Amino acid sequence: MNITYHIDDIEQVARQILAHTTEKVILFNAPMGAGKTTLINAMCKQLGINEVTSSPTFSIVNEYKSDKVTVYHFDLYRLQDKEELLNIGIEEYLDSEAYLFVEWPELLMPYLESFTTITIENLSVNQRKVVLP
Repeated sequence: MNITYHIDDIEQVARQILAHTTEKVILFNAPMGAGKTTLINAMCKQLGINEVTSSPTFSIVNEYKSDKVTVYHFDLYRLQDKEELLNIGIEEYLDSEAYLFVEWPELLMPYLESFTTITIENLSVNQRKVVLP
């Protein structure tokens, strides 16, 4: 599935993505500044999370909850190795029933059994393309 969109249409794109995938572990591949956190924010809104979401660049993981779902939003950019990944308790997160939205997922790959990868391409200042399997 490929979707080209203007940034103003991101809520609709988030709805399409969530309808398209049954996986709760979603990995985001994109260069810095391509809009990973913005798309994750829109997806959280579609899941009923009303709080403002932000990039967990320094905290590594942010937790968001609604009455129906929990989302863990990871930014693994600063992690250097497997030991650091294990130290944040990644195995417990993977065993949960929550959604896991993961930016910079390379270190996590060996621990995953099933997941969806979203690739975001930066087409212009306000236009993006998302690619899903």
